Amino acid sequence: MKVLLINGSPNARGCTYTALSEAAASLQKEGVETEILHVGHRDLRGCIGCRKCKQTGKCVFDDLVNETAPKLEAADGIVIGSPVYFASANSTVMSFITRLFYSTAFDKTMKVGAAVVSCRRGGASATFDEINKFFTISGMPVASSQYWNSVHGRTAEDVKKDLEGMQIMRTLGKNMAFLMKSIALGREKYGLPEKEPHVFTDFIR
Repeated sequence: MKVLLINGSPNARGCTYTALSEAAASLQKEGVETEILHVGHRDLRGCIGCRKCKQTGKCVFDDLVNETAPKLEAADGIVIGSPVYFASANSTVMSFITRLFYSTAFDKTMKVGAAVVSCRRGGASATFDEINKFFTISGMPVASSQYWNSVHGRTAEDVKKDLEGMQIMRTLGKNMAFLMKSIALGREKYGLPEKEPHVFTDFIR
């Protein structure tokens, strides 16, 4: 099994990375392979709504999004991490995951998702909710911990002193590994849930 962890911070080894690394170490102890992908420092534009991806199966902007798509398809789970800026996720990582989720046609049902956020003081819950919406619109179970998946601190060393936050990351790793293994057993015995044809309802006619 493998989990892809997205570092949405501009800083390669800052607070968000520290939190993701603690979760990754916990996943590894449970026998899960991990990869941390740094995207927060990249020059990534947002979606322009051209819908070209619906014809070609990939984003019209051939960058890290298209490079990451096969990694997401192969992964059993994804953890998206971001610092908190103005009570919101880093705009770069939001552009990245918006295009990644929209442009990929493969079924994400029962891939496990988790959000991890890092803040100095406030805005963690709003950012946490913002990221989780990508999972819940895609049929992806969301892995939780003993508290909302956040750490606090201005620096990586501060985050390491957030003992509860670090414990939350370790618990998240354990819970995520258990959930993925349970889903794999359920898929083997029962198969995936049957899907109805998708119905779209527009409220303005």
